[in-house]
Amino acid sequence: MEIITSQNGVSVNGAPLTTSATRTAAPGLLRNAIDDRIVRIRPMATPIDQLSRCGGARPCSAMKVDYYSVDVKAVSANLTEALSDETLIATDNDDVCFTLKTDNNGIFSPTETLLVPSAKTADGSPVMMYVERVDRATGVRVRLVNVGFNESGELDMDPIPVGAKVVRMGRAATELDVQTSQFEALPKKAQNYCQIFKMQVEQSTFQKLANKEVGWNFSDQEEVAVIDMRQGMEKNFLFGNKAIITDHDKNEEVYLTGGIWNQTPKTFTYKPSAMTQGTLVDMCRKAFTGEGSGSAKKILIGGSGLIEALSKVSFDKAVQAGETFVKWGIEFREIRTNFGCLYVLLSEIFDQCGHENDGFILDPDCLTKYVHVPFHTETLDLRRSGVRNTDAIVLTEASCLVLRHPESHMKVVAAV
Repeated sequence: MEIITSQNGVSVNGAPLTTSATRTAAPGLLRNAIDDRIVRIRPMATPIDQLSRCGGARPCSAMKVDYYSVDVKAVSANLTEALSDETLIATDNDDVCFTLKTDNNGIFSPTETLLVPSAKTADGSPVMMYVERVDRATGVRVRLVNVGFNESGELDMDPIPVGAKVVRMGRAATELDVQTSQFEALPKKAQNYCQIFKMQVEQSTFQKLANKEVGWNFSDQEEVAVIDMRQGMEKNFLFGNKAIITDHDKNEEVYLTGGIWNQTPKTFTYKPSAMTQGTLVDMCRKAFTGEGSGSAKKILIGGSGLIEALSKVSFDKAVQAGETFVKWGIEFREIRTNFGCLYVLLSEIFDQCGHENDGFILDPDCLTKYVHVPFHTETLDLRRSGVRNTDAIVLTEASCLVLRHPESHMKVVAAV
């Protein structure tokens, strides 16, 4: 078999196109077959791991994974200095110009138009501005579009106080403009570590002969081991802390993966004893709106306390409880609101990790799994090596989960 690589792709000569040839010529093209088998084992017990396997994984060449958490450019900033007649910039004409000082000057660009919803002109319209120049250190020079001077020579608007929100709008170019200022928002680089997950299963030769194997060639003991391994992975994927420690007995480094719980800054706090339909609507509003809001359908995975509180909520036409349905091998209960749909699922992992009243709203389209070593099995020949008369199999995977758009996910935390 000859593999030829060119600008147009990879071709195979002298042999039929088989799965092994495909894996050699185009690694990662074929989905790992063992994942198809793993997802059939108790998918409800490990929903995060289940979703990551059904969505596919990206291979990575090292245990340290560098990725970019991409969020949209901020749409607004707040004033840190008030605008009034005293801060007006003198001009050679009647233009009304100010230097805006905000808590995030870097989001503004020349030729952008801005809106201050809380500030009104004489006719009750929101104040609108045009950005002339931007200096991150000194501020943003703007010209007020719909504000002038009254007969007394004073500004025809009330002072704009500290804390007023300034909203970015579209850019306005001249007829001869062919260029505009570059988009300055860059994705934030982050890093996570792949953790090596292992599980060893042993059984005697006589017990193996007595056991009936399942259809995909894993014994009953191996199936139980996979369940236990996935549950451990689920806990690390959710609540793990990223770290590198040293095993002093082996004098080797151990990589610990960081869970997705700590990867999103977005948090909603509620009181379990006061969960109402209004609380649920508030939660959905925060989950489905704002910067980087993401998909209109998200998954709410929670502990028994949170699911109990949601189950006691009375629904009406504004908030509806849909029927149960199965997707990705998991059975969900749907809650529909005007902001979006939540697919609700109970996870015992939250209870086991002390988060029985908490939950996590996940946008499955913005979840990425990186795999350094795909899930596979290795057979240990302990009988020939003279250790013991058993068949031993080691299950291994080195992987981690990352949130590409942190703001599209949200933690639901019970108030203390």
